[in-house]
Amino acid sequence: MRSNGLPTSSDIYLEANGKKLAVVQSYKATAKRSSKNVEAFGETEPVGAIEGQKEYTIELTRLYATDEAISDGVDFYAVSDFSLVIVKPDRRIVYTGCQWSDIVESGEIGETVAEKVVIVASSRVETAA
Repeated sequence: MRSNGLPTSSDIYLEANGKKLAVVQSYKATAKRSSKNVEAFGETEPVGAIEGQKEYTIELTRLYATDEAISDGVDFYAVSDFSLVIVKPDRRIVYTGCQWSDIVESGEIGETVAEKVVIVASSRVETAA
């Protein structure tokens, strides 16, 4: 639990099937939308825009596998359809339908650490804390 109101690494984590798989030190989220202009014959400028599909890409830095994930023998290369949960003082953000697209590992003896993982998510939900 947060004592000073600032997020800690336990406030950013990956989960699958209700189990916390890893805690994350930091993240960088990017949202894109493939919107398109609507053009009309005889007009020199678009007459509107159509909202396209949303794409969420999140870069996670320093993932530490939980003891439960390690004891269960979780293979992060085989994990799919998981969630990223980010708990902030005033809200909770959950990215669901996640798949990893890039994993960069580095570690030390006795630690199960992924240095950087890039994931894509199918949806993002934000709720009040």
